Amino acid sequence: MGKRPLVRRRGRGGMQYRVSATGKIAPAKYPSFELSENHDGEIIDLVHERGRDAPLAKIRFNDGSISFIPAVIGAKIGSQIQFGLKSKIADGNVISIQNIPDGTTICNVEKQFGDGGSFIKSAGTNATV
Repeated sequence: MGKRPLVRRRGRGGMQYRVSATGKIAPAKYPSFELSENHDGEIIDLVHERGRDAPLAKIRFNDGSISFIPAVIGAKIGSQIQFGLKSKIADGNVISIQNIPDGTTICNVEKQFGDGGSFIKSAGTNATV
């Protein structure tokens, strides 16, 4: 008998074809805040995660919690970020898409509210509203 085709070997899910958890820092998604409340945070570090092209921004919020989100183009350590409906329109801020004016570039869009971001999430990508 011949060998099994490569796609069938991968489908079995042996250790050779599984992703290693070594080097993973955290899931890259938005924290679960109510958008009606405004939360301010500061980028305290930009970290590289193995197997990911886009760097992760480590954010410390005013309440002391820490979260990792994909860093936007131009993000730097010490930048201030706002989460909420009344946040100003600036790079890195998290705002509901209904409050963003036409012509603004956006990234990391949620498919459903609270899923942490599904679209336009890879390194260097953006879309225009």
